[in-house]
Amino acid sequence: MRCPFCGWGESKVLETRLADDGYSIRRRRECMDCQNRFTTYEKVDDLPLLVVKKDGRREPFNQHKILNGLIRACEKRPVELDKLEKMVAEIERVIKDNSLKREVSTAEIGEMVMERLKDVDEVAYVRFASVYREFKDINTFLNEIERLLRKG
Repeated sequence: MRCPFCGWGESKVLETRLADDGYSIRRRRECMDCQNRFTTYEKVDDLPLLVVKKDGRREPFNQHKILNGLIRACEKRPVELDKLEKMVAEIERVIKDNSLKREVSTAEIGEMVMERLKDVDEVAYVRFASVYREFKDINTFLNEIERLLRKG
């Protein structure tokens, strides 16, 4: 495994444990050259899952895109990165486990994200919803907040 800091080709494994409820293995490594530590994940390479975009294009599922969206929504909020990573892993697992199809729409993914994010941080939920649902004006924001208050 190449070191992400110096590019050296050898590292030693310091710790190995199961992650994502046994769906992957987390390894803590140390570079043999610069002694920096980094984490790698190992998981089964299964059939590709395609995401159908709003315009009909298809692209491979990328959990990092979901995580980046969550990080932006939770910016300056008291939400731990670990919680967001677990949320993304759960969404990916639900999509892959509960579906015989190999394609999922961005709408389905967005709804799954919002459903979970609402329970984690309501401000982050409104931020994410505003981008995902393409709020056009302040009234749309207010309607979403009122809907959230009625359910809460």
